[in-house]
Amino acid sequence: MADDPKSFDAVVIGAGAAGLFCAAQAGQRGVMVLLVDHNERIAEKIRISGGGRANFTNRDLDVRAPQRHFIGDNPHFCRSALSRYAPQQFIEMVQRHGIAWHEKHKGQLFCDGPSQQIIDMLLAECRDGGVEHWQPCGVGAISASAGDYRIETTRGTVCAPQLVIATGGLSIPQIGATDFGYRVAEQFGLRVVTPRPALVPLTFGGEAWEPYAGLAGLALPVQIETGVKKERISFLEDLLFTHRGLSGPAVLQISSYWRPGTPLTIDFAPATDVADALAEAKRQSRKRIANELAALVPSRLADAWVGQDAALQRPINEAADRALAALAERIERWQITPSGTEGYKKAEVTAGGVDTRGLSSQTLESTKQPGLYFIGEVVDVTGWLGGYNFQWAWASAHACAQALALKSKAHAIMQG
Repeated sequence: MADDPKSFDAVVIGAGAAGLFCAAQAGQRGVMVLLVDHNERIAEKIRISGGGRANFTNRDLDVRAPQRHFIGDNPHFCRSALSRYAPQQFIEMVQRHGIAWHEKHKGQLFCDGPSQQIIDMLLAECRDGGVEHWQPCGVGAISASAGDYRIETTRGTVCAPQLVIATGGLSIPQIGATDFGYRVAEQFGLRVVTPRPALVPLTFGGEAWEPYAGLAGLALPVQIETGVKKERISFLEDLLFTHRGLSGPAVLQISSYWRPGTPLTIDFAPATDVADALAEAKRQSRKRIANELAALVPSRLADAWVGQDAALQRPINEAADRALAALAERIERWQITPSGTEGYKKAEVTAGGVDTRGLSSQTLESTKQPGLYFIGEVVDVTGWLGGYNFQWAWASAHACAQALALKSKAHAIMQG
């Protein structure tokens, strides 16, 4: 009948990194794919990532133990997909499309040019796979019966026996992030691990922060830690003071592990024994403590430390050993408890999401609801800063695409 819903092998909802790659990979296997997204602009997270250069993967990921760069309630879940689609495989695709790239520190790979090149590459791969792409296109009610998913959209009703949710998390709402994927999961009986902002700046308030509020813009390498015993985690990265708190790679990394009410421990001079350096300066120098300290940490930070204690506002040779020891301890093991985070509007990713204990690690298909798949950020798998989350998008999308079958009514008619 003329008003029958249009039929596909699979419908992919969400045209971000995971959705685009999954649709392309499945389409190139002969699967009839419809890719749908409600946003006007395509793959905004790719476009703004890496300062507009798209930190598209990380070649340091160890495919034998990839879980060490990821968190989630079920941390080993990600191993299967990540071990079957390695960074080198995506790099080869990038090179095949003639996209120049470079490596920064710690295995992070960026485009030489704008991140739009990665988006254009994925769109070209979709075209090569014959993917039908509706965007912008809103999605309404979804229902399942008789082995088919019926999806109401602003461009009409469609049906498919396989539905892939690649709608991301709650960050960043100003570019269209919603809780759509979580609502679909709950509709079909899947548990959702409580989402929270991750890779996000941390905020501080109250009197304890006042001496540091004027340091906005100051950056320096630090060792930052949080957690206790087996859960203790640390990173050696750059930290950035902001008007409201702390940011920079060190803080973004630690934010994924930080829990409200727990302190951070920061070493502002990780390559230096500050106590020995100050003791040596006391023996040889008559400079003021702030001047000697400025040889170890940025002068603005040195002034902030010294300005809080009258006992330190004097020449170093006149300072009490106990006062210098206390100063060294503060610089090497400063403990401060964040008041919160900058929230989803500044978070690079969302931690939490669809509980992986309800998904197949091989295919990303729901173990409760046949034909329903979840990939990318909507899943409770969150990577470190530096291209790991994009690699999870590519790997989870690839695992799902390999599992999608040619089994729509349209294909049956064509074959019959």
